[in-house]
Order: sequence, then C-alpha cells, then structure tokens
Amino acid sequence: MHVTVGALLVRNGAEVLLVDHLAYGIPLQPGGHLEPTDSTLIDAAVRELVEETGVDPAGLFPASQLPVYVEYGAVPARPAKDEPEHFHLDFGYSFVTTQANVGRIQESEVRGVAWYPLPVAERLVGHRIARALTTPA
Repeated sequence: MHVTVGALLVRNGAEVLLVDHLAYGIPLQPGGHLEPTDSTLIDAAVRELVEETGVDPAGLFPASQLPVYVEYGAVPARPAKDEPEHFHLDFGYSFVTTQANVGRIQESEVRGVAWYPLPVAERLVGHRIARALTTPA
C-alpha cells in the first residue's frame, strides 16, 4: 500500500482545477505519493498541486487543516513503471483561491491542466468535488 495525497483547488467558489493525468488518462485532482521531504500530509498536497500545475503557492489557502476525504482503493499494475497492482490510501485536502494561474505543468505526470465548473468537475471526478466545498468539523 502507498500513502498518497490529493489537492482540490477551488477558485471563487465556482471552479475546480483538474489535471489530465497521463497514467490514468482521465481528469483528476492533482496529487501523488509522499516524498521523504514532506513534513505533513497537507504540505505534500501543496507540493503536488504546485508541481503538477505550476500555480503560485502564495495564492493558495487551506479550507481546513483536516482532509476533506480519505479513500482507499486498488491501483492497476503499470508495467512501464515496473509497478505491480497495489493499493493507495489517499488523503485529500481542499484549498481556495481567488486568483491562481496555471504555470509550467509537470509534463512527466500530466498532459494538461484546466479549470472546470463545479458541476462538470463533479461529473468527471465524483463526490470529492462536493467535499471540497465543505470543511470538516
């Protein structure tokens, strides 16, 4: 099992930033595996968000210090990376911004980055989007 993090960035309460994920071929929230330099899960989520999308971290504000979702699921094998089928325990954090421009994307991980209206993002990604708009108690 691998521990991973996700970052849901909501702009002006109306849009969510999603990446076109190379490995899965679908739009997803930015995220990925923890690295030895990550001091907390939320720090890892910010790192992944900035790495994959190029947004300026100065304009990001956590909606909460707690995850808005925790998910566990199977990940298919990726022979090209010599990875067998395994499981991810994913902690997702929500961030808000009023202005965040996409910068240089991490081309080794994502094909593109775009802002999606909330209803469209929810159809693509699922219930995580609604959770991005609420903060844990």
